[in-house]
Amino acid sequence: MATRNVRALAAAFCAFGIGGAAHGAERFGIGRPATEAEIAAWNIDIDRDGRKLPPGHGSVAHGRAVFEAQCASCHGSRGEGGTGERLAGGQGTLASAKPIKTVGSFWPYAPTLFDYIRRAMPMNAPQSLSDDDVYAVSGYVLHLNGLAPEDAVFDAHSLAAVRMPNRDGFVPDPRPDVKP
Repeated sequence: MATRNVRALAAAFCAFGIGGAAHGAERFGIGRPATEAEIAAWNIDIDRDGRKLPPGHGSVAHGRAVFEAQCASCHGSRGEGGTGERLAGGQGTLASAKPIKTVGSFWPYAPTLFDYIRRAMPMNAPQSLSDDDVYAVSGYVLHLNGLAPEDAVFDAHSLAAVRMPNRDGFVPDPRPDVKP
């Protein structure tokens, strides 16, 4: 049964072809191409080096307050996990039989933390936090992992400068960097 569902899904993708939404509008009278404004609203990715981090700043203290109001109900008051993923702890466990993958033990780059929080959190209202709030929550999560002092303030420069403990724990992608 699963194979039949996969085949049906693949057939549906093939019917629309590459750029399915545009083709669907032309062929079937449904959908429409995204506007430039719609694309710009979602074109908010931050790379691992912190390029494209927005202006703004946030303190660990402010991050604690935002975390308590927006994040703790899922991630626990100290990032210990709950209905949401565990965010803190786990250092030194990756080579063990039961690795604990958290921001502090597993993530290789701090700017990707900003990217994820801004893009996807809180789960019930993604993209609702201000950039200052995202810097602050990122700083607080780094603080929970012992990677930032309690009096730290983060901005584009200081967040990109954080060296995560597992930065060298990944195998580089040998494929050439293809630019669109």
